[in-house]
Amino acid sequence: MARRNLTYKTRRKTHHPAAGKGHGREARSAGELVIITGMSGSGKASVLKAFEDLGYYCVDNLPVELIPRFAELVGQSSEIERTALVVDVREGSQLESLPAIVKSVRRMLPTKMIFLEAADAVLVRRYSETRRPHPLGTNNTVKSSLAEERRHLRPIRSMADLVIDTSKFNVHELRSYITERFEKQETDKNLMVSCVSFGFKHGVPDDADLMFDVRFLPNPHFVPGFRPLTGRDPKVARYIRSFPQSREFIARISELLIYLLPHYIREGKSYLTIAFGCTGGQHRSVMIAEDVSKRLRKAGYRVKAVHRDSPK
Repeated sequence: MARRNLTYKTRRKTHHPAAGKGHGREARSAGELVIITGMSGSGKASVLKAFEDLGYYCVDNLPVELIPRFAELVGQSSEIERTALVVDVREGSQLESLPAIVKSVRRMLPTKMIFLEAADAVLVRRYSETRRPHPLGTNNTVKSSLAEERRHLRPIRSMADLVIDTSKFNVHELRSYITERFEKQETDKNLMVSCVSFGFKHGVPDDADLMFDVRFLPNPHFVPGFRPLTGRDPKVARYIRSFPQSREFIARISELLIYLLPHYIREGKSYLTIAFGCTGGQHRSVMIAEDVSKRLRKAGYRVKAVHRDSPK
């Protein structure tokens, strides 16, 4: 049997002025436990680091059978209020008991379970980049190990409070998402939005959640002075914006998206890709993606603009 590697991470908590008033459990909340689990390679270490930065007492790879005792100690402690721990397929057969253990722990103190996942192609690429073996062993391919892991984790995923697909997150975006959600406890604006411009002649984006065709707008490509420029150039942007249909489209689409985003969030969406396409992906789609990004950002959302086919 492989030797278990336990990593304990702690961070000093910030005490509030009222913390010294009263004694024992009356002076504090019942505590909080966050259990982080999910697919190998989905970013559990990054999420645990984000919780550590938020002041949580963090434990990586705690044996499943110790979770009830750990929760009991947290509930009794006057020092530790917020804790987070990672449990995953490294537990082997013991992982099968996690659903029952979580149900019992939830009777002791407030407990949330976060399940991280990603598309198989993304996980395979991450393993290829890190050159690390999958925890289920090296006898099978990473793809077959991932399929087996998904089967093992299916009952656990079904009882998660929050499922996060990390396929489109980089490390910094994932940590920012966790920080935003658990530090401010915001539920109305907690979404990463990616506004992508593209050219239809290069193919449509596979990962787009919403797609808008802006080829109905006048094309700056046919203005000789604009041809080598992009939609980020102020002169090109002014030209596209000079047409009333451009201004009305931007206003209407932005209004629609601001209406839709809270509904996506309530359904558990953590990342939304909105694609805008023109013929070549250089002028109209770029300008529209930039303008819509600014409007969504002004509405309080975290937004990034990505120009897939635009010249650098």
